[in-house]
Amino acid sequence: MTTNEKLRRLPSVDKLLAEDNTLVLILNHGHDLATAALRAALDQARQQIRAGGDAPKPAEIVAHSAALLSDWTSPRPRPVINATGVVIHTNLGRAPLSDAALRAMQAAAGGYSDLEYDLAQGARGQRMAAVEKLLCQVTGAEAGLVVNNNAGAILLALCALAQGREVVISRGQLIEIGGGFRIPQVLAQSGARLVEVGTTNRTHRRDYESALNENTAAILRAHSSNFRIIGFATEPDIAELAEIGAARGGVPVIDDLGSGALLDTAIYGLAHEPMVQESLKAGAAMVCFSGDKLLGGPQAGIVVGRQEFISKLKIHPLARALRADKLCLAALSATLTHYLRGEAPQHIPVWQMLSLPLEEIETRAKKWIRQLRQAGLQAEIIPGQSTIGGGSLPGETLPSQLVALACDSPDAAAAQLRQGEPPVIARIEAGRLVFDPRTVQPAQVKPLLAAIQQTCKKQAG
Repeated sequence: MTTNEKLRRLPSVDKLLAEDNTLVLILNHGHDLATAALRAALDQARQQIRAGGDAPKPAEIVAHSAALLSDWTSPRPRPVINATGVVIHTNLGRAPLSDAALRAMQAAAGGYSDLEYDLAQGARGQRMAAVEKLLCQVTGAEAGLVVNNNAGAILLALCALAQGREVVISRGQLIEIGGGFRIPQVLAQSGARLVEVGTTNRTHRRDYESALNENTAAILRAHSSNFRIIGFATEPDIAELAEIGAARGGVPVIDDLGSGALLDTAIYGLAHEPMVQESLKAGAAMVCFSGDKLLGGPQAGIVVGRQEFISKLKIHPLARALRADKLCLAALSATLTHYLRGEAPQHIPVWQMLSLPLEEIETRAKKWIRQLRQAGLQAEIIPGQSTIGGGSLPGETLPSQLVALACDSPDAAAAQLRQGEPPVIARIEAGRLVFDPRTVQPAQVKPLLAAIQQTCKKQAG
């Protein structure tokens, strides 16, 4: 049969709409959307025929239309099970939110709120007032501001304080983070002029002192939160930079910490990540950091520091373009309240995972193994490492106990797991598919094990 003959055998849209199975699609999705899916399925069928394939039957085209409709109408982004052991996984949405943060978002989204209304005065209020108060209580800052992400926070700070003037930064801090975000490019966009000092691995106090002049607007310190320089390396700490700025007429120091740690990571067996409170105490005029990394909250760019500088950011025109919405502020308020109450390690998922004892991980892994073996699968526990991820604590790991699955094709099994519902993201080590219990939330264990069993059955079939 020729290609043209195959194409002529394809049913029309009207004929497909008359199919019994199509009625369900129309009832669930409406006539217009169902028709659009049928047309899309027919287009793909034509492509298949022109590529040398056979003409699908009408029932197959309707089934393909149903799959298209399911894909089109599924919520985005889709929830996934993170079994990789990467706690702050940038590609998987970074920090999961606490139950309190989820409830706060739902309450703010489900009705009206006092977002910009002063209940006591019965008049317009300040959007940031409640969150700013929490930020100050938790960090010890005089003032605070929240924008949509940390890149926006840095851009706003430089635009408000350094447009048309110079910003001094060490060459070792001209960093690029995920997505191609580069400090020099942000400085250029802000209208500030970059003044590089020192070398990649060594920058001294005298380098900064010789670079400062009457046109210097700020000293910028960009913390290397996603890489590390070791060996013959040195640079002034934030306290020294603050001293240098103060000695030159009060040049402010802007500290881009990125990861936003409010707790001491060393307590959990990790290297010490610079904390926001420490930077402020050391003399930084402003500290910028992310909300969805070690803070464990929603995506946000947070700026805290001295009132005289934060006030300039608040009135800058760019502040409105970058401002956070009510859902972000609700989740951030709930997250900060955990810190205020001293309960962050118990309630914020990131800190729950980081503080999870190895013995508890092993206990969870053993339960998984028993259930998988009862289903006839070959699995064992092997020692491994969890990583922090998300541009935080580069190179740092935590010991874990991994569930390793024996399968003929780990790559194929991993691909099938990603296509399941819910999708499961695992990793492959030494030719085996492995799952790290540290990053799997308790409510996800049952669907995870079911997905593993289903995938293995498909491979065996």
